[in-house]
Amino acid sequence: MIVEDEPMLLLMANDIVQDAGLHPLLAGNADEAIRILETRQDVCVVFTDVRMPGSMDGLGLVEAVRERWPPIQLLVVSAHLVKGSELPDGARFFHKPYPSEAIISTLRELAA
Repeated sequence: MIVEDEPMLLLMANDIVQDAGLHPLLAGNADEAIRILETRQDVCVVFTDVRMPGSMDGLGLVEAVRERWPPIQLLVVSAHLVKGSELPDGARFFHKPYPSEAIISTLRELAA
């Protein structure tokens, strides 16, 4: 699942996830992502931006996912630096602009 509020970045991330051989679900914010996760059992990775509108940002989303759906892998991206201590155990972080090949490789590893 990709969670990104910027439409162009969402489309770019969609292409990257497809290039990794995965079938992305798209969400425009964390609230929408939670609603999707509550109805699906096939999400293996959440790939989220940090800053976005709604009741929680991407860091709140990854905390909620780790608490409610612990097997789901987490990939966090942001134009702002995020300290490792702000991420749940096992979450991966990439600074924007991120190299697409590194994201593809990480997604393949996380989805395996």
